[in-house]
Amino acid sequence: MNYVPDSMKPPRRRTLHEELTQRLRDLIIHGELPPGAKVPEMELCEAYDVSRTPLREALKVLASEGLVVLEPNRGARVSRITQEDLDELFPVMGALEALAGELACQNITPAELGEIRAHHAAMLDRYRAGDLGGYYAANQKIHEGILNAARNPTLTAHYRALSARVQRARYVANTTPARWAQAVEEHEWIIEHLSAQDGEKLATTLRQHLENKLRAVSQSLAGQAAGTA
Repeated sequence: MNYVPDSMKPPRRRTLHEELTQRLRDLIIHGELPPGAKVPEMELCEAYDVSRTPLREALKVLASEGLVVLEPNRGARVSRITQEDLDELFPVMGALEALAGELACQNITPAELGEIRAHHAAMLDRYRAGDLGGYYAANQKIHEGILNAARNPTLTAHYRALSARVQRARYVANTTPARWAQAVEEHEWIIEHLSAQDGEKLATTLRQHLENKLRAVSQSLAGQAAGTA
């Protein structure tokens, strides 16, 4: 049976629980619920017209992802981002990204490659327009496309369990023009190696991409700490 890319499959309807969890995840990733903030359960229940039961179930999922901390008898609080967390998280994600790249080069279809190229073109458009939010959205689709092409459900599960924490760190960091330009150049190499199906080079580039991102986030975190000292 021929493989059908996810984008060509009928969309699966999200349950209320999944939809609510994703909305809360997005609030945290994009910084609308900042690190250390108490999760306003009553306000969110009113905003999303849900009871506390599904909201608290969603918060349990986010706690398992490391995005919130559940405090006994005190509700939930958005977890803080620490250098120790970054040093633990990013090397693991780098290894997962590298493995995904190697497997994708072995298994990717022309349709999937074309889809990733289209996301790359959209990402470049957003970069030229100075649209950081749109850039991140297209960027994430590229990495998801590589992950899907790897055809490894175990890898996918581990990657997605950590992905939200990486995305949040990226949004919290101040992206400098120099780092943004460097990231775009790295993505050009990612597309080139993927197109050539050179798994070794793609794995190396993806791992280096995460290492450079860690360095940028760490510098931003240190600067923010110095500013509040």
